[in-house]
Amino acid sequence: MSHLLEVKNLCKYFPIKSGFLKRTVRTVKAVDDVTFYVKKGETFGLVGESGCGKSTTGRAILRLIEPTSGEVWFDGNNIAELPKSQLRKARRHMQMVFQDPYASLNPQMSVAELIEEPLKVHQMYASAKERKEKVLEIAETVGLNRSQIDRYPHEFSGGQRQRIGIARALSLQPKLIIADEPVSALDVSIQSQVINLMEDLQEEFGLTYIFIAHDLSVVKHISDRVGVMYLGRMVEMGTKHEIYDEGAHPYTQALLSAVPIPNPKLRRERIVLKGDVPNPANPPTGCAFHPRCPKAFERCKQERPQLTHLGGEHYVACHLYDNESIGHRGKG
Repeated sequence: MSHLLEVKNLCKYFPIKSGFLKRTVRTVKAVDDVTFYVKKGETFGLVGESGCGKSTTGRAILRLIEPTSGEVWFDGNNIAELPKSQLRKARRHMQMVFQDPYASLNPQMSVAELIEEPLKVHQMYASAKERKEKVLEIAETVGLNRSQIDRYPHEFSGGQRQRIGIARALSLQPKLIIADEPVSALDVSIQSQVINLMEDLQEEFGLTYIFIAHDLSVVKHISDRVGVMYLGRMVEMGTKHEIYDEGAHPYTQALLSAVPIPNPKLRRERIVLKGDVPNPANPPTGCAFHPRCPKAFERCKQERPQLTHLGGEHYVACHLYDNESIGHRGKG
């Protein structure tokens, strides 16, 4: 299975300015040297606490915000270096579903207009009649009927609005969809409907997903591989079985310990992390997780760990594993 997307050493830094001359006094490293790949046709889940940089990563990949440095290879092109004219063409094949279905849709446009807008921008169909037929087809594909497409977003529930957002992304027949917390604003009963819809669409159209979320149980359900982020860095990644059954990083283990178990007779030891997530404008030296890590030792405070290969597709950035007897160094 070939790689559709390869992200190499991606960084996004935000300057903090102060004083009369607005000089940069600090830098927030929202995404710091992140490397991973996504195979064609798979779902790559990106997880972590709020503020870990996962949404910024998704936006930097699409250049909705400009990356500070790094490479984003999509279908053979480095998106990070494309001029604006070519970037627009590339974006047709890379779309995004946003977290908030209430804020991401223009309230002054009908459903038909919202779905048709990307088709107009990219001049995909010659006539208005062809575009209208395509709009009807896409609306029905995501579970909206013809009587609904002349309505406006405020007339729909949250789940229906997210279907409209998915329809907009789907209208351009993309190869990659980045879904940024697409179900976090929805009721639990509606979440499963939207996730099932996304899985059906993936199978029907051969889509590739980056699924960003903080709910590990949702990510486990939909993902083929998973990347765990902490304070702007990738700390572990692998297949969902490698992460959920053999999670190696202490941070991953703590996240997994908080996931509810369906069987009430089974109990899992809860790992409670001490302290709060550090300030990204003033991160700790060495491993950023060491102030909260129950297994930290002196080296963790001084040296930042690199991704180490544990076998298969499993990589972890932790000094507990980065010696030659366990595996060889490598990057995904």
